[in-house]
Amino acid sequence: MTVRVQQPSNDYGIVVEPLSGEVIAWRGDQMIARSTRARVMYETRLSPVVYFPVEDILAELEPAPAHKTFCPFKGTASYSHVRLGEDLSENGAWHYPKALPEGQAVDGCFAFMPGVATRIEHQGAAIDDLPAGNISGPVVDWLLREAWLAKSPEELLAALGSKLVEDGIAVSRMSILIWSLHPMIAGQNCLWLRDEDEVTSRYPSYEILESPIFKESPFQHVADGLGGVRQKLDTNPDEFNFPIMEDLKEQGVTDYVAMPLPFSDGRINVLTLASDHPNGFTTANLGLIFECSALISRLVEVFALTSNATTLLETYLGKRTGARVLGGEIRRGDGDVIDAAILFCDLRHSTRLETELGRDRYVAVLNRFFETSTDIVNAHDGEVLKFIGDAVLAIFPASAGHAQACSQAVASAEEIVAALAEPDPEMEDTSLSCAIGVAYGDVTYGNVGSKERLDFTVIGSAANVAARLGDHGKINGKSIVVSDEVAKVTDFPAESLGSLSLRNVSEPVEAFAITPETTERQ
Repeated sequence: MTVRVQQPSNDYGIVVEPLSGEVIAWRGDQMIARSTRARVMYETRLSPVVYFPVEDILAELEPAPAHKTFCPFKGTASYSHVRLGEDLSENGAWHYPKALPEGQAVDGCFAFMPGVATRIEHQGAAIDDLPAGNISGPVVDWLLREAWLAKSPEELLAALGSKLVEDGIAVSRMSILIWSLHPMIAGQNCLWLRDEDEVTSRYPSYEILESPIFKESPFQHVADGLGGVRQKLDTNPDEFNFPIMEDLKEQGVTDYVAMPLPFSDGRINVLTLASDHPNGFTTANLGLIFECSALISRLVEVFALTSNATTLLETYLGKRTGARVLGGEIRRGDGDVIDAAILFCDLRHSTRLETELGRDRYVAVLNRFFETSTDIVNAHDGEVLKFIGDAVLAIFPASAGHAQACSQAVASAEEIVAALAEPDPEMEDTSLSCAIGVAYGDVTYGNVGSKERLDFTVIGSAANVAARLGDHGKINGKSIVVSDEVAKVTDFPAESLGSLSLRNVSEPVEAFAITPETTERQ
């Protein structure tokens, strides 16, 4: 293995020094710690922290095992409540029971949270800060100047990995777990490998969140808000005991870090890094990544917000309609007049089904009906615009011509009828039936509604006629009823129903029923 020399990428460091003489911690006018063996920790760009040997703490410490925090340098901090008579400061003191090398100088010592010790005196005086410089270097410069140009999280991660290596940081593997707002996908996991110089992405389903492979992983630990993970595989191999550590060790990993990437809405995403350098990450280099993590988080959040917006619009409006809204058609009146075939599909016997099945099972039946209809419509280049109670409204734009749109709509109708008629073993072999109306004409496809509450839909006589043809079929036992404009341009065998007077349609409509033989043929 080639050992890369790690260059110090900034001035980040941790220094622990003993404090000579007496150090006293006060809470108001009461002494809570008094020691001649106290130590002060100076950490870059942080206020100095005084640690007292546990034997020299005068207040009562009550363990608080539910609360832990993580530092990638010092390790996992365990907390205690601080009691002084009736005065209780919850999680008021911390220590590192299994400190990493940078924190071992304060082993066996506790520090107080800000505000718990109202003042700390060293030989009667306050403890001064050490001067600290500003964070800088090639990685910081790239984050500020060029990182925003990345077009995807994969591109960002690949560029970040390459830039860290270029800056002398021995990172061999890096990943980001980004949670999503998707009905089927829990999130996106991007993995960069230095030696392959490529990024692969996986999109785990929600089922994996219940699997042991996730529950026993650093991802679960960090995402649950339990702090980060730092595991030097030759120093503290048993602190976390994640199964993946054995696999990483076999791959030559010596140091592993998983840190939170919090988004502005509070969700905790995860950044992981692994090193194959014999000494792992240096404090300075890991400090650089730690200090840059907030900016990295915001860059990743931009991709997540865009992805979530696209997903939510596609989920609730449909892919074609969602793209139009995301593209800027967001004002009342925005839209176009288009020619299209309109399909209206209504579930039959829904009232009886709800009574017989009960609400929960009826909702499951509705979901089957909606999913079957949507999958088939999408397969024929249509789009479900909305679910209306127990009905589906779909559109087939005539972008490839009148006949093509009508053929797609009727083919969808036939397949929906056939699919619903199949007994569902998960619902005690329940089969479903529906009534479908299909009409063709020009419709307004766009935004309607109030100033603050809009609906992207279709408005026009074709939509009304399709719904009324479906009503006619429902009453008269016809599964699929189409208008003359549909029947005359398709080759599906059909039975003439004559000129129908439909409710809320001003003129009679020449209508046809698609014959049962067609459904069987399909």
